[in-house]
Amino acid sequence: MKISTRGRYGIRLLIDLAEHLEEPHVSLASVAERQGISLRYLEQLAVILKRAGYIRSVKGASGGYVLTKAPEEILLGDVLRVLEGDMLVADPEGPGENENKLQRCIRLLVLDKLNTKIARIIDNKTLASIAGAGHETYMYYI
Repeated sequence: MKISTRGRYGIRLLIDLAEHLEEPHVSLASVAERQGISLRYLEQLAVILKRAGYIRSVKGASGGYVLTKAPEEILLGDVLRVLEGDMLVADPEGPGENENKLQRCIRLLVLDKLNTKIARIIDNKTLASIAGAGHETYMYYI
């Protein structure tokens, strides 16, 4: 499993919108500038995220986008699955496929556990839990 730029940039778009909730709407041009992402690419991602119900557009000359749900209600795993498809390390055994003992052992002891751990992490992170995380400052004591 590899999260592509589609997944990474889509999450960054949603985080940017979450960080600007106090604004009535946010233009994709301002997101593109803040995030260093192509405006055209953000427009493509906005269509996918709008279709999935995560954002809505505000029409007009000074239009933009807003989240349709509170950041606490948006799960990272759900968004990544919309943008990337399933988040499996390896596909499960398909119908009609016969695994030998070694293949079954690898799947049960490694791949299924990786799939479970990845799902547990991304399905327990909300947009709110990661929005603003990059702005934290840490205090170090010696």
